[in-house]
Amino acid sequence: MKLARTVRLDISDQNVFDQPAESGEWAISGGFQFSNWGEADLKGKAKQAFSNGWYSVESGGRASFVSVCAITEAELESVKRQLAQTFVQIYGAPSVDAAMPVAVDEVEQMQAMCEDFDDNTLLMVSRTLTDLGVEETYRSRAPQDASLEAFAVHGSYD
Repeated sequence: MKLARTVRLDISDQNVFDQPAESGEWAISGGFQFSNWGEADLKGKAKQAFSNGWYSVESGGRASFVSVCAITEAELESVKRQLAQTFVQIYGAPSVDAAMPVAVDEVEQMQAMCEDFDDNTLLMVSRTLTDLGVEETYRSRAPQDASLEAFAVHGSYD
């Protein structure tokens, strides 16, 4: 099973998002956050989060990049529970039980996307606001093949 974790390639997320995600947090698209948005909402850092921010389930922060990786069944269940709790605490769902099917759908959508990629593939999201709502497109960058020699220093201690 696979899911995605947030990745910080540089410090830019700290500058462009109101709440940047820490590197290594479990992530989903998070487009649900923008379901009631209009053009007037697309300003400043909020626009950046809308345009290309992945949603961290753990912190609710945003990241520009995520990386595909393996996830255990226990971790997956925890992610689903955390997201359902977020739907209750922040988005007004009546209970965790009522929110769980939506949380499961969100996580399974991300899982399905990740299953098509090798581990360590970087994913990027782009969103636009259309007459029909939020439209998301995704891009990927495969991990680069590099031999150990590209990183190892050879020599002696003498």
